[in-house]
Amino acid sequence: MFFNANAQKKESTIEFNFGENSSKKSGVIINKTIGYTEELGYGFEFESGKNVIFDKKSISAQSPFYFSVKLPEGNYSVEIVLGGNSSTTTTVNAESRRLMLREIKTAAKETKTERFIVNVRTGKFDTNNNIRLKPGEISGLNWDNKLTLEFLGTPIIQSIKITPVSKIKTLFIAGDSTVTDQGNEPWGSWGQFFPNYLTTDVTVANYACSGLALSSFKSGNRLEKILYLMQAEDYLFIEFGHNDEKAKGEGKGAWGEYTTLLKEYVTRARKKGGIPVLITPTQRRRFNTDGTLQPTHGEFPDAMRKVAQELQVPLIDVTNMTTAMYESWGDEASKKAFVFYPANTFPGQTKALADNTHFGSFGANEVAKCVVQGIRDLKLDIAKNIKSSVPNYDPKKPSQFSDWTVPASARVEIVKPDGN
Repeated sequence: MFFNANAQKKESTIEFNFGENSSKKSGVIINKTIGYTEELGYGFEFESGKNVIFDKKSISAQSPFYFSVKLPEGNYSVEIVLGGNSSTTTTVNAESRRLMLREIKTAAKETKTERFIVNVRTGKFDTNNNIRLKPGEISGLNWDNKLTLEFLGTPIIQSIKITPVSKIKTLFIAGDSTVTDQGNEPWGSWGQFFPNYLTTDVTVANYACSGLALSSFKSGNRLEKILYLMQAEDYLFIEFGHNDEKAKGEGKGAWGEYTTLLKEYVTRARKKGGIPVLITPTQRRRFNTDGTLQPTHGEFPDAMRKVAQELQVPLIDVTNMTTAMYESWGDEASKKAFVFYPANTFPGQTKALADNTHFGSFGANEVAKCVVQGIRDLKLDIAKNIKSSVPNYDPKKPSQFSDWTVPASARVEIVKPDGN
């Protein structure tokens, strides 16, 4: 089958079958290493195809590899057939490290079919407007014209089937560096681990960006695009505070512009028939000598709580939840949730990394569990879209870093994200 990415229609299903002797009569047969090109419209990325071993009816790897497919903006169901002659453990990230499948195990000779939903997007909307993307986003994997899948662990992949989804409930996210899809290790944010906890009846569109405040998120046209796409009963999760605190001058501060803009986000989402949810900012890691955590957000969490009360908006108090979480770990153990690494841990890293704001993957996933629990506690309608296998979470009894076994992504960046 000849695959014409430029002629591909939104209604069509694309299927890739892997292996030297694949007997499939439909779809695209991938029986050798093919690098991605715009013209071809599919292939392995970042020279990772060299890590792939071709078997008769599958491919396998002991190192991470990336496979991309050129696609129009939209939501897609991705169905992957896993398994082969040996036992495997497979983790799959989509786009900029959105965790979609976590350590799926198959025994020797066992086959499993796993499915998830991915939001693919560009910065463009309507006929005249674009989101103002940062350089790191332009060179990243979230805002391009393709879907990229990263395979980690010891995967054996038989096939990938990608089908457009025309109508699905969307959960939009507006936020900063503690929320966005961090594209490179060792950084992580809760928004990219959150989709793994949801069923395939909902899609997550995370528009958060490092360094942004409510004002810059709006002026960069991110809110406008969300509202342009939003349908009745879609959600808008809003978490800001870290960067809003830096604004100085007349009318700024928690009770000034921050409050005004929160109300605007809520009101405009409701006018579109959407359901806004406010999320207080994650705490920074700053301990007192007695083992308690210092509040670092001033009056901003209280300002958000007041807006929630006045406008009757559901609120997930992540400020309180992360405070309890860090204090439960304690000063030293809590470092494992953040980006703390000695010099020379990563290539080109000549100085130690010690960041008390930005999470590593383990910490980001713990915050994602806080958000999931917040949805349950509020009894939001979207709570029915949390996977039944997800247990309740108590931030006073968080997981331990020693239990975190998810493999690290292949791409690394030692420069910290914008914002603090």
